[in-house]
Amino acid sequence: MCEHIEDFHRTVLMLGALALYADTPGADDLFIDTIGPSLAASLPEPPPGMFPPGYDPTYGPEYPGGS
Repeated sequence: MCEHIEDFHRTVLMLGALALYADTPGADDLFIDTIGPSLAASLPEPPPGMFPPGYDPTYGPEYPGGS
């Protein structure tokens, strides 16, 4: 497997683990608020074929807090 794909999958798994941790009683909110954005910012470009041809991630409904 290409290193780029491994990095993407590893980062997605860490984000998922952080999301699960955030739902546990006694989770450290400061840790979550610090690590979450850092992990998200380090997420590499998705591997080719992850999304269908012509997919535009900027198209769709506006979400609360979005710009």
